[in-house]
Amino acid sequence: MYTIGAMSKATGVKVPTIRYYEEIGLLDEPGRNAGNQRRFDQAGMDALGFIKHARDLGFSLDDIRALMGLDGQLGDDCVEADQIARSQLENVRERIAKLEQLARELERISHLCDGGNGGCCKVLTALGDHSQCAGDHG
Repeated sequence: MYTIGAMSKATGVKVPTIRYYEEIGLLDEPGRNAGNQRRFDQAGMDALGFIKHARDLGFSLDDIRALMGLDGQLGDDCVEADQIARSQLENVRERIAKLEQLARELERISHLCDGGNGGCCKVLTALGDHSQCAGDHG
């Protein structure tokens, strides 16, 4: 049996987050000892590890809930898990593309600067006037 503190230490998930996962039903409510402290079993530890890993991969809580509801057998459950994972992969690729676009724009803006050698700051001017941007990044 694990205390909430031991679960936190073992997984790197903060105690308030563990309580939140309990509150929203991602983690089953654990039993309590005579002092009313939570006592998680190995299944709770495994579930928290699953949630942590999925969150690290950027899955939403709704996707994690759906994935945790699958039994892992080949067939329909496998197809659904694959669809959720592929959707997350597409989301990540879209975010990467947006970040690459932002990096290009920041690089362009930073090259406008002449190091503060007179005149007005071109970086601040560019940040203050979105029309000076090379593309849409909002």
